[in-house]
Amino acid sequence: MQTIRGEGNQGPYSQSVLFGDLVFTAGQIPVIPTTGEIVAGGIEEQAAQAFTNLQAVLNAAGTDFDRVLKVTVFLTDMDDFAGLNRVYQSFFTEHLPARSCVAVAALPRGVKVEVEAIAAKSAN
Repeated sequence: MQTIRGEGNQGPYSQSVLFGDLVFTAGQIPVIPTTGEIVAGGIEEQAAQAFTNLQAVLNAAGTDFDRVLKVTVFLTDMDDFAGLNRVYQSFFTEHLPARSCVAVAALPRGVKVEVEAIAAKSAN
């Protein structure tokens, strides 16, 4: 098992864990990596940053969105589901992994969305 710790982690966890050919990511929130600030705006702006952060974690682990098997999305308001889907479709265009989307009472730092994934490691 291999772990990848990202810069600026908010707690005692790894950004991803590699186990065999699988990559398990930590939940990604809409934080700007260079500043640590939360993206201002609504669900679409926040979701875009969360998925951009997820993409960076997947890339650091040697994989990408085309190899994602399962995505879990956490929303603080299910009324944001349509906006989330608009952003989701811009990251997952042809390959559509299995997905769960659940409503939660709150997320870290007051954000609207958090995303995590399980992916297969790229064959490099």
